Amino acid sequence: MATYVDVSELEAGLPEIARAPAQEGIVELIVRRPAADEREVLQEGVLDVDEGLVGDDWLARGRLRAPDHSDPDPETQVTLMNTRVIALIAGDRERWPLSGDQLFVDLDLSPENLPTGTRLRVGSALVEVTDMPHTGCAKFSERFGPAAIRFVNSPSGRARRLRGMYVRVVEPGVVRPGDSIRKL
Repeated sequence: MATYVDVSELEAGLPEIARAPAQEGIVELIVRRPAADEREVLQEGVLDVDEGLVGDDWLARGRLRAPDHSDPDPETQVTLMNTRVIALIAGDRERWPLSGDQLFVDLDLSPENLPTGTRLRVGSALVEVTDMPHTGCAKFSERFGPAAIRFVNSPSGRARRLRGMYVRVVEPGVVRPGDSIRKL
């Protein structure tokens, strides 16, 4: 049974989250979701303009959610989450993939630092920040607790993008843990 972090512990972690680098950080973990509730930790991921993270179920999931089952929204292609936030919420690194995000990075993801349209070099790929909010879901709350979902979705949490953010792939490329993620 998972132990949830309480609100006071989450709030006490804000100063550490605020120390995330603003210009250039590190990719710490890459997770592919081949099917619902499945996770694969990758040593190398391919980011593609049409597919997002190759082998991820974003294409199928996005089509099912589209009212006309058309192409999924490229604004939700790939999710990034700050490693300092997920470490605070999830604890053990083995639990990070449960969040459902694909790239875990040590970088300030706040809209102030990375407004919509900002481009990032991640490994050899180029991605662009979209304006689609990333708010989490019932599964996130179930896995990390009600305090965690309230924390990331609070006005302060949204102002810092604590739940993470969406990017779309502009130029394909390869990304590996340890690669840099750099604001252009």
